[in-house]
Amino acid sequence: MTNRVARTVLSILILIVAITTLPLSAQETQPPPQEKRTAEEEKKAKVTEEMVVTARKREETVQDVPMSVAAPSEQELRDMGAETMEDVSANVAGFTVQNLGPGQSQIAMRGVSAGQVVRDQPGVKEQVGVYLDESVISLSLFTPDIDLFDMSRIEVLRGPQGTLFGSGSLSGTVRYISNQPKIGTSETIGDFSVSSIGEGGIGGSAKVAVNVPFSDRSAMRVAAYYTKYGGYMDAVQPDLSINEDVNSGNRIGARVAFLFQPNDRLKITPRILYQQVDMDGWNRIDAFNILANEFTTTRPAVNLGDREQFTQIEEPFSDEFLLGDLNISYDLGAATLTSITSFTDRDVLVVRDATALTGSITGGSIGLPAAVYSIDAPLDDATQAKAITQEVRLSGGSTSLNWVGGVFYSTIDRDYGQSLFVNGFQDAANIGSTVGNFGAAKDVLFFSDLTYKFDQFALFGEGTWSMSDRLDLTGGLRFYKFEEERTQTFDGIFADPGTTRGTSSADGIAPRVMASFKLNDATRLNAQVSKGFRLGGINDPLNLPLCTQADLETFGGRDSWEDETLWNYEVGSKSRIMGGRGSFNAAAFYADISDLQATVTAGSCSSRVVFNVPKARSTGVEVEFELAPTDAFDFAISASKISSELQSTLTSTSSTGVVSVVAGIKDGNRLPTVPEFQMAAAANYRWQMRQGLAGYATAVYQHVGDRFTQIGDQADGFGTVNLRSFDPNNIGGPYSQNTFTFNPKLPAYDLVNFRVGFLKNQWDTALFINNVTDERALLALDQERGTRARVGYLTNQPRTFGVSTRVNF
Repeated sequence: MTNRVARTVLSILILIVAITTLPLSAQETQPPPQEKRTAEEEKKAKVTEEMVVTARKREETVQDVPMSVAAPSEQELRDMGAETMEDVSANVAGFTVQNLGPGQSQIAMRGVSAGQVVRDQPGVKEQVGVYLDESVISLSLFTPDIDLFDMSRIEVLRGPQGTLFGSGSLSGTVRYISNQPKIGTSETIGDFSVSSIGEGGIGGSAKVAVNVPFSDRSAMRVAAYYTKYGGYMDAVQPDLSINEDVNSGNRIGARVAFLFQPNDRLKITPRILYQQVDMDGWNRIDAFNILANEFTTTRPAVNLGDREQFTQIEEPFSDEFLLGDLNISYDLGAATLTSITSFTDRDVLVVRDATALTGSITGGSIGLPAAVYSIDAPLDDATQAKAITQEVRLSGGSTSLNWVGGVFYSTIDRDYGQSLFVNGFQDAANIGSTVGNFGAAKDVLFFSDLTYKFDQFALFGEGTWSMSDRLDLTGGLRFYKFEEERTQTFDGIFADPGTTRGTSSADGIAPRVMASFKLNDATRLNAQVSKGFRLGGINDPLNLPLCTQADLETFGGRDSWEDETLWNYEVGSKSRIMGGRGSFNAAAFYADISDLQATVTAGSCSSRVVFNVPKARSTGVEVEFELAPTDAFDFAISASKISSELQSTLTSTSSTGVVSVVAGIKDGNRLPTVPEFQMAAAANYRWQMRQGLAGYATAVYQHVGDRFTQIGDQADGFGTVNLRSFDPNNIGGPYSQNTFTFNPKLPAYDLVNFRVGFLKNQWDTALFINNVTDERALLALDQERGTRARVGYLTNQPRTFGVSTRVNF
């Protein structure tokens, strides 16, 4: 983060604090404090209280919203052991977050996914939009994982939300809904924990939230948090020594929000959020590394364990995120005028040990000796992104009509660069001091500088008509216009040096029509037809010096990709049961996808390109059941069964006339990232121990079905590595065998979490075990140079024991 930005943020904070400490009138008196619930009352509240959401930019209960919505509260997530958005997804039907390494993830909804987005694809847009309250925070691959502390709930809106939430909400939207400043209430919340990872390190957290009323017209809420993550991955070094727990790290952050109500009509809510994440390494298991494997006969054989990787250097990750937003609403009487202005600033640095990748080129392809190809090769990936968004909307309603309409604008500047500096390489390889058209610095094997500018404008509107006491009809429309500019410079020994420029633009309309029929006082039947969209973009040039002729013919000549669109057809029902003590919701959908933006690894080129797949589809059902038969016991079950697959085949024809399927893009192959079946179940039991003291126990079970990471993982022959592909320059060869095989399909896994706690007045203290069965789940396939350099898997945290305490003053 620049010093200028930091000074600006600090100045704004000082100014806001100064303003809020001034009395708004000479005769102000503090309103009487609101009575607080005890920890036991908070536990019981969900038995009879329905969650209120703002999925349609107005307040409604989950059961009244005529579409598929899940909204777990902070308390529910805490009881489930959920600390990240990945944890949230494991407890929500039809929602998937694939772990791609520290700070990196692929978010998908309802089986709609084009596969892993890689760091060097900054032009790829999101398929699921992510918001913090009203502010967009989505960023492909690097969507920030905000701490869940002091959140009211997480809203998961399934199905296209393009009408009200725009691009990036092709298949759904996720919203962090934070607790807002409260006038008339003084509140302090503390949350503390310590944990120990089996065969790993120690972790813990300290989090505090404070609500301070300054007067009967203003208040402030501050939430600050710190989490220490224990490591659980070990890294084998070239001398066969082991560095333990290399993926430890920490997250620190704070949200500061103010509420001003100069009169009964006007509300002004400015806020600043800052979060920094620093991780020391990756949660990666190496199955094969060209520099360290069990098949070599001329280098020391390396047999890696269940949670081990091979590295020569450290692989740190850092992410700074700043958000400033301003929400202003004014009650005009017949309507409410709302303005949301937001500014975000991201600074992400990822360091990868690229020695295996570099060695596969310098040793394997070129044939340089071990003294050259084994030199440490850190690859720095830097992402900087700044965005400004503005939305102005007008909303109103009556007993027969509720409506909202507005205008949206965003501008994003995203800079991305790579630098592969291999100190001593050129002297060892006897190469001149400079290379490339731009005179890249000595020993820089690859350098890139990409600058993107995105501008988006939209008009939107939606209205709901109550045609009768039983039938509601909703219609909405969004018009969008998008422009993108990109400037890219490549240089270095591995690059095709030069600067290229490109532009892309698009416009379109995204409609939505919904119907909701009240079958009786307890049940509603819902149906909808809606369209979602994801904007297109510009492909990066291939690394031509690294490409084989066959890969150049297959992956070359694809300068850009088109918009991806989705038509969603959906029916569902929502029912309250047992007099409001439970609910049963179900939905069935069919999604027709056009021009799916499939991410493809361009083989030997060590590049990624995006192909448009003409047709794909996703069909499925979601079921959610919650019941509290007594005040002491409640349970919930959610599940989704989804079939999503390609309906087109892409082929290429070589110069010799051979026709082959491109990167697994074949009719009938599954869409990646998402499981076909997913379910979660949770049960809570509370008991009174004595007056003022109660106990509770919570058990959670999660099942995630098998998945693929990319479409290309289903290509014929994928999963077999030819150890002799670099003959006669095999690194460490000859080998004890000619091939190495691995399973590109990620197997299904099951997780169990358990918590037992005690409630006394405002205190909630619990012992917990996460991943009770110590399941080692394979979360994503991680590969270098099309598996020729390295094959690995991202994995989850082992069994973890801990204790947590929460207090509310």
